Amino acid sequence: MKLVVAVVQGEDARRTSEALTSAGFASTRMTSSGGFLQQGNVTFLIGVEDTRVTEAVEVIRENCRERSRYLTPMPPVPEPGEFFMPYPVEVQVGGATVFVVPVDSFEKI
Repeated sequence: MKLVVAVVQGEDARRTSEALTSAGFASTRMTSSGGFLQQGNVTFLIGVEDTRVTEAVEVIRENCRERSRYLTPMPPVPEPGEFFMPYPVEVQVGGATVFVVPVDSFEKI
């Protein structure tokens, strides 16, 4: 048995959760945050039989899309006589970060 830990952007969480359920995977969903933009994420914990790990990761891959966002940087504290010209920077967000770890023991109580 394996534990699949998938950190998914909030925008993709509902679609991913529904797809996992439809494919027969039970999951625990935890709200999380972090990363470069400090945006909301959802972390899924999914207990998976070894033979279905590839299928679970594929469901996540199909439902988590990378997309572009524009970010305007915060201006630094200027020195006298300096000015800051902010301009939007394109960054890639979304997708998923997936960890697959072995499980020594599993009990459903």
